[in-house]
Amino acid sequence: MPLMIFPKRKPKRRVVKREKPADVHEAFERVMTAYNAYYDLNREDPLEPFDAEAVFRIHDEQYILIKKAKVSEADSNEFVYFAKAGELTEEQFLEYENTAWEDGLSRAQPKENHRNSDVTVVITAESISPEAEDAIKKSKKYKSYKMGIHGWSAHRVVAYDFSRHILLYNRRGEELKEIFSNIF
Repeated sequence: MPLMIFPKRKPKRRVVKREKPADVHEAFERVMTAYNAYYDLNREDPLEPFDAEAVFRIHDEQYILIKKAKVSEADSNEFVYFAKAGELTEEQFLEYENTAWEDGLSRAQPKENHRNSDVTVVITAESISPEAEDAIKKSKKYKSYKMGIHGWSAHRVVAYDFSRHILLYNRRGEELKEIFSNIF
């Protein structure tokens, strides 16, 4: 009888289905809980018109055998701005977007070892107008420092429409889709 070799089975990913949040405040609190684990969260005195903000900073070094033989180092930052809204209009969204972008760029410190400083806007809203939905999907901001030698800044947007229980995002925010679909 010939020897049969069976391929290894991949373990199934365990998907935990959560109940939908009861209201916008519960949705907002779920987001705060998720970000609190890895980010420095500021709910006391965030930038106006936001309800909270968070900062994530990481410094990475690569070296050979000993720390004095450093090959490279890089600094990455992310500045996240959180907002709760009733009916999110296009004007409100543009205010959130522009305020966060300007503040995030002012916090970026482009220098030799700067890799990136991303600016993310997270909005939980009772409902989102069709105009605001289009503006979210078309949102695109990017800045390169010294032609990319000193890094870049990218803009991501994620918005949760409570009335329809859908997640909206721009092109760069799509990478957060899986994370936020686990929250909501």
